[in-house]
Amino acid sequence: MADENLNPVFQIQRMYLKEASLEQPNSPAILLEQTQPSLDIQVGVEAAPVAEGIYEVAVTATAHTKIGERTVFLVECKQAGIFEIRNLPEDQMGPILGIACPQIVYPYLRGNVADIINRAGFPPVHLAEINFQLMYEQQQQAAAAQQGAVQ
Repeated sequence: MADENLNPVFQIQRMYLKEASLEQPNSPAILLEQTQPSLDIQVGVEAAPVAEGIYEVAVTATAHTKIGERTVFLVECKQAGIFEIRNLPEDQMGPILGIACPQIVYPYLRGNVADIINRAGFPPVHLAEINFQLMYEQQQQAAAAQQGAVQ
């Protein structure tokens, strides 16, 4: 029985929309513009322990559409998940929290962003797939470089 307590555990406890905002500061006039808007999308990941063996992983997307310097719309959305993760080696926790969990959360975020933009009266913006492994590795390299610069 004691060996069962040492088995690795990885379970999704809950998925939820943590934050969502939409701004259309120049409506309705900008909606009559014929110029093609520019779109800037930023994505971020954060993870934090909630309790013993329980972690919240959130993926945030910001979609900012502009015509010239005027905002057409700005959507900020944070999708989160609560994960139970136990009995994993410490060196595996970073990749689990920085790669595996965001890959699970991201499709929910994509759907919510597309829905919010569509409900605002615009064609939905479908966020591109993200290579969270590459993103995680780049963050680790940047952190290591910064650590080296500090020393």
